[in-house]
Amino acid sequence: MEIVVKENSKNKFLFELKDVTHTFCNLLKTELWNDKHVKVATYSIDHPLVGMPRFIVETDGKETPQEALQDAVKRLKKINEKVRKDFSKELK
Repeated sequence: MEIVVKENSKNKFLFELKDVTHTFCNLLKTELWNDKHVKVATYSIDHPLVGMPRFIVETDGKETPQEALQDAVKRLKKINEKVRKDFSKELK
């Protein structure tokens, strides 16, 4: 996955994600909304077959959008690890 930064300011971060689908984008967007400092978290894909997801993350200024994004990814990693472990237990 590659991030292409389009706009980067104190409270707003606009970027594109290469090689990801709606599945990952919805997961990330939902997790960003769990952060009380995030005021905007959304994405769009111009064309479903060839478009790249374009994300917008805005915060209230108590943390940067990049910090909110990093925190959301860390939380998703923890959730993923728990699901993987629980699933592995069920297969044994």
